[in-house]
Amino acid sequence: MPHCESGNRIGLFGGSFNPPHEGHLLVAKIALRRLKLDELWWMVTPGNLLKDRSGLLPLHERMRLSAELVDDPRIKITGFEKKIKSYTSITTLSYILARHRNIRFVWVMGADSLATFHQWQEWKKIVAMIPIVIIDRPSASMSALSSPMAETFRKFRVKEYDVGALPYKKPPAWGYIHGRRSYASSTGLRQKNAK
Repeated sequence: MPHCESGNRIGLFGGSFNPPHEGHLLVAKIALRRLKLDELWWMVTPGNLLKDRSGLLPLHERMRLSAELVDDPRIKITGFEKKIKSYTSITTLSYILARHRNIRFVWVMGADSLATFHQWQEWKKIVAMIPIVIIDRPSASMSALSSPMAETFRKFRVKEYDVGALPYKKPPAWGYIHGRRSYASSTGLRQKNAK
């Protein structure tokens, strides 16, 4: 895991990044700015159990492509989930929180992930463990904000003008950020590269 100092505000942004693209970078930068984060850990996963892994680039390749894309030193590219043999967010999160008790972590994800968040292993436990920020993505606003997670935890949603306080909120707490969006997608890039 990347080095961090006590009291740091750190965003945890996980994904397959297969391949990484400007939409991922936009989500990371919005989270850094709006939450006033000290760092964002760009966690390249060994593989997503909810996605087809047949076209998955090797981890080292996805990390290399991520490093080429990222242009902010506060964004730390890491693939530590392979080392700890974690294939689920709940396992990764439990591992991180057990080792860093004095860090103000926030889970960062795009709105497209929120729409299917209820399919994640122990998703309610994740919401109870860490504040979450969702960054708007094209064509995902309606499905995300009407998702089982958004409905179940509606009363714990913070106002958009108050998302900067999420690192200091006791979970469950989540916020949704609207703003500039990128239409880039990993699926689209893979289909384009396959032609």
